[in-house]
Amino acid sequence: MIDFKPIELEDKARVQKYTLTSGRRNCDLSFANLYSWRFLYLTETAEAEGFLMFRFRVDGKLAYMMPVGEGDVRPTINRLIEDASSQGEEFQMLGVCSDMRGELEDAFPGRFNFESDRDYADYIYLRSDLATLRGKKFQSKRNHINRFKANYPHFEYRPLTASLVSECIRLENLWCKANDCAENEALQNERRSMQAALQHMDELGLTGGVLHVNGEIVAFTYGAPINETTFDTCVEKANTNFDGAYAMINYEFANRIPEQYTYINREEDLGLEGLRKAKLSYQPEVILEKYTATLK
Repeated sequence: MIDFKPIELEDKARVQKYTLTSGRRNCDLSFANLYSWRFLYLTETAEAEGFLMFRFRVDGKLAYMMPVGEGDVRPTINRLIEDASSQGEEFQMLGVCSDMRGELEDAFPGRFNFESDRDYADYIYLRSDLATLRGKKFQSKRNHINRFKANYPHFEYRPLTASLVSECIRLENLWCKANDCAENEALQNERRSMQAALQHMDELGLTGGVLHVNGEIVAFTYGAPINETTFDTCVEKANTNFDGAYAMINYEFANRIPEQYTYINREEDLGLEGLRKAKLSYQPEVILEKYTATLK
């Protein structure tokens, strides 16, 4: 029996002991995401045999993540399989990236089926690309930023602090009205996750920024580390009445993410055509495919 317990704020140091030193770059391992989405996934954690494990629910079904740690993963995977069986559930692991798939296939030859879903692939960028926008491939992005600067010469970028959270919530309310959040369960869930994260931004170690024009908030963003070289941008919202606000907050924030982070993970597109187009337009270094692993 594995002693799984619901994830709490005080688990941050224990979780990051494993995740920050891991080579994994998927956004699922950002502690800010793990905590702020716990209401939806009922996320639980446990430690055993040098590995950190996650158990959660998706659409009512039990699921696990690939254990994080060093050493022979086979005993730990077998324990997870037994855990699922003890609850009368079929075993499945979600968010299995390509390197994890290879690890599983080596450890359990021919035992797993793998199914990918492009809608949940992470977009990973070079921080230096987003911070400089150099080269012909980013000409359109530089044009957006130059128009924003020309139209709003007195704009101000400010680091996100607790005193600015109420402004961010106010912009989110406007964004939700414009995007019919009340009719979209996924957007309602995102809103709840965002509010949980902002409520505990200091405890979660969030870094973010707010864009003002004439004292009015027009965009905000925040994120947190996944590992020692990859930073996760969890949320980015802007008032589209201000042309170029999205491009500007993206650019300003990328310039303030510490240089230790080679990569920025800007998460999935969820199959939304406009979001996919926008994420591709920033020329990702990697589109990180994820698989669901089930027993044959």
